Amino acid sequence: MTEIKIRPIQKKDNPKVAEMIRYVLVEQGAPKVGTAYEDKTLDQLFETFQKERAEYFVLVEGDNILGSAGISPLENGDSEICELQKMYFDPEARGRGLGSQMMQKCLDFARNQGFKECYIETLPNMKAAQKLYLKTGFEYIPERIGDTGHYSCTVFMKKII
Repeated sequence: MTEIKIRPIQKKDNPKVAEMIRYVLVEQGAPKVGTAYEDKTLDQLFETFQKERAEYFVLVEGDNILGSAGISPLENGDSEICELQKMYFDPEARGRGLGSQMMQKCLDFARNQGFKECYIETLPNMKAAQKLYLKTGFEYIPERIGDTGHYSCTVFMKKII
């Protein structure tokens, strides 16, 4: 069995990660506007996360990138709040407990960076993702905070870390 690793993104991962995320968004029936699908940063995640208190992780099995997620300060938000960004998993990765491992890696990083809360936005139909967030201690909040640019995402959640 091939070893599964979670590691920081490398520049060479950019095309595979962008392709995987777009595939998952299409598979989930997500709108292509107002979501990560049209983010200019999607093709440059390595470069985008080269800033203070930010990291983007990839879940790798052999040469395959099966998932990814990042932590970054919340744009136009409180400096103690980070955002869990672009957490997506290839269908091959689902149901294996890998989402929980990725979540733990991200939240540990956030805690080590001094963040006190973590925020996430998602789409109403992404029920499996919401189930993972709830299991990890996220709670629904009534309105958007910060400025993610994902106006099609209408489910807002936050967790004290």
